[in-house]
Amino acid sequence: MPDIAIAAESPRQDAVISLVAALDRYLLDLYPADTCHLLDIDSLEAPDVRFFVARKDGVPVGCAALRVDPAGYGEVKRMYVDPDARGHRIGDRLLARLEEQARAEALTALLLESGIHQHEALALYRKAGFTDRGPYACYTENGVSVFMEKPLLETVR
Repeated sequence: MPDIAIAAESPRQDAVISLVAALDRYLLDLYPADTCHLLDIDSLEAPDVRFFVARKDGVPVGCAALRVDPAGYGEVKRMYVDPDARGHRIGDRLLARLEEQARAEALTALLLESGIHQHEALALYRKAGFTDRGPYACYTENGVSVFMEKPLLETVR
């Protein structure tokens, strides 16, 4: 397996900005613009967002963000792995890093909005323990969104 490192980083780096732009193009090719809930680079630097970059041999190949909601849950945002870097479980590792961060911040659950055409992403989320749910926060049913959640509270013995 190649050397993969995942760390909290600023999204304001040329190679990372390119990665986020590639994700935008990918999503806008699949879905109408009004159904894409994209956080821009400025939003990814907000105090309520934790942004992580996956690097393969030092080169950014993936990213993911955790938006901490005042209601006590975390929202998975901007999950993406460069197609040329797929097959090394980078998505699994990014999602696990978001969950680790959410648990460290005592968040009650991870929630996300994805799309019906992102079969690999939906399989990744389900494998990680996410289940389908209805819309949350400002989201509404639109025919292309899939809403999922994973509770993080552990049962006290």
